[in-house]
Amino acid sequence: MKWQGRRGSRNIEDRRSGGGRRAAGGIGGIAGVLILLAGLYFGFDTSGFVNLGGDGATQSSSEITQADERAAQFVSVTLADTEEIWTEIFETQVGATYRAPTLVLFKDATQSPCGGATAQSGPFYCPGDNKAYLDTAFFVTLDERLGAGGDFAAAYVVAHEVAHHVQNELGILGQANRLRTQVSERESNMISVQIELQADCLSGIWARYAQERFNSLESGDIAEAMNAAAQIGDDTLQRNAGRTVQPHTFTHGTSEQRQRWFQTGYDNPQITACNTFQANTL
Repeated sequence: MKWQGRRGSRNIEDRRSGGGRRAAGGIGGIAGVLILLAGLYFGFDTSGFVNLGGDGATQSSSEITQADERAAQFVSVTLADTEEIWTEIFETQVGATYRAPTLVLFKDATQSPCGGATAQSGPFYCPGDNKAYLDTAFFVTLDERLGAGGDFAAAYVVAHEVAHHVQNELGILGQANRLRTQVSERESNMISVQIELQADCLSGIWARYAQERFNSLESGDIAEAMNAAAQIGDDTLQRNAGRTVQPHTFTHGTSEQRQRWFQTGYDNPQITACNTFQANTL
């Protein structure tokens, strides 16, 4: 992925070394290892496992490495790309103004209105404050633990969390989450799958626009994103954790579904193409 030399976002809240807002670079219920892997689903609510309480901005004293700084710069540029792209899409497809989210960078642990976050909980979006949360060390985990390396795989992480903000801006996320509180656990899990697959589809739209606007994709980039989608499918995560695959517990969709919906958004970059809630087949 070609990203160096482009502007970084100012919607970065850096909590890694003393707090403050600055632009970096110009900027189910399974114990043990599955809890760690579940946090890597890109948005799994781990607050029940790592609830630090409150909604303040706890900073870490851990050393910021060169890899952390490079990741922060990369995230900043990717976030800036999403801002330009979704502003255009909202104007042309929605007829509305896009309000960009803030992305919180943290090291080791921090807090949010949605609960506590740690390096193990993985990236997530919190509609309570319209912020996405990311420990930059997660990209190492993505590569070394999940086998989903590469810049574009990392960009997919950012794009997926921003897609949840897009859902929030469209009013979809709030409606879906309210419905989840009114139905059975099995039905709630299915709605969660629909939410996540739609976010994958919206990520595909972002990828298509990124290529057309910035010419940022290189050979193999889409394959990186598709591999990342495969590695964090519910069935793959359960299988890799040594568990029996249990479809009724899925909250994000299978590897095949996540890949297919990303491809759907890339091939047909229209928000209406991502209506997983009315799709005949997920």
